[in-house]
Amino acid sequence: MGIHFFTGFPGFVATELIQQLFKEGITKQVYAVVLSSELAKAKTKGAFIERQYEGCKIVLFEGDITLPNLGLANEELAIIIPKITVVWHLAANTDLAVTREVGWKVNVHGTANVNEFACCLENLERYMYFSSSYIAGKRKGTILEMELIRPAAFHNYYEETKFEAELLVDDLKLELPITIIRPSIIYGHSQTGVTQKFDGIYFLLNAVEYFKSKLVIPQLGSKHTLLQMVSIDYVAKTSVRLCLLPEAVGETLHITGSQPYTAAQIYQEIVKEMTGKKPFCPLPLGIAKAMLEQSNIRKLMHVKPQTVDYLDYEGKFDTKDFDQLIASSEIACCDVMQTLPTLIKFYEENKHLQSYYVKMD
Repeated sequence: MGIHFFTGFPGFVATELIQQLFKEGITKQVYAVVLSSELAKAKTKGAFIERQYEGCKIVLFEGDITLPNLGLANEELAIIIPKITVVWHLAANTDLAVTREVGWKVNVHGTANVNEFACCLENLERYMYFSSSYIAGKRKGTILEMELIRPAAFHNYYEETKFEAELLVDDLKLELPITIIRPSIIYGHSQTGVTQKFDGIYFLLNAVEYFKSKLVIPQLGSKHTLLQMVSIDYVAKTSVRLCLLPEAVGETLHITGSQPYTAAQIYQEIVKEMTGKKPFCPLPLGIAKAMLEQSNIRKLMHVKPQTVDYLDYEGKFDTKDFDQLIASSEIACCDVMQTLPTLIKFYEENKHLQSYYVKMD
C-alpha cells in the first residue's frame, strides 16, 4: 500500500486528492510537508479528514520546498524516505499576478528541490507532478499533451514559471516513474459546490455580483474561445486512477473537461442564474482589462485583470491520451453548465465571508 507524500497541503487540490486516496483505500497514511504559516490550518483540516476516514492518518512535517531537503531535518528524512512510495507535488504559487522572482523561487526552484527529494526515494513507485495546461502561454490552435513547446510569449509569470518547472520534471522521465498532470481551470465540487477560494470561474461570479446592482450587465468573454474547465472531484478521481495505471508512467496528460462551451456562453449562463437577466452589450476585453488594472475597481469587483486573458484564449487542449487511459474507469466528467447552479448556490451562501476572496493588491 505504501505511504503517499504530498506538497501543497492544505491546498484545495491536495486536500481533495488525499480524501480520494483514503476513500478508495489506496493508502491509510499520508505525509505532507507544510509551510509554518499554513501549519495551524493544515492541522485543523487534517484532523477533520481523519475523522471522516477511520484508521487513516495525515502526518505533517513543517518544511518549505524552496529549501534544500524541503526544509526537513536529517532525522525526519531518515525515517520517511524508506516509507514513501508515491510523491504528489502540487505546491506552487498560482497567483496570475505573481512576480517573476517569487514565481521562479516557488514554482521552479521549489520543483527542482522536490525532484532531488524524489530521486532519493529508493521505493518510489510513482511521481505525480501537477503542472498546468496554460504552460502553453499564447500558443494558438490545438495543443497536444506530449508537446512541451516554448510559446512565443506567456500571458504572465505564473505560466512561464510553471513551464520552466515542467521542463525540469520532464527531463527526469527516463530516471523516475513520472506522470505529469496538466489541469485546466479547476472549479468547485460538482455535487456540493464547495471551493476554497473565489478565483478561476468565480472571478466571473464576482464580476456579475458587482454588475447586477448597475443599470446594465455587460457581456464578457469571446464567443470563439472554448473555456475548458473541470471540477475538483473529477480531477481527484482521474488523477488517483492514473496514479494506479502502469501505462500512465512517462505520460503528460491534459485534464480539461470536454464540454464545447465558449467563454461567452458560460458567462451568459452565470448572468442568467444569478440575476434572471441577459447581458446587455459586449464590453471589449481590452477595456475590461484596463478597468481592472485600476486598483479601486479591482478591489470593488474582486477580479484580477489577468483573468481577462483567458476569456479570449486561442488554444484548445487535446485530451486524446488522457481519454484513452481513463476510458475503462467509468469516471464521468460532469457538464459545467449543469453544475453551475450548485456552484452559484455555494457562492451565494458564502459571498459574505472575506476568507473566500483572493487578495487584490
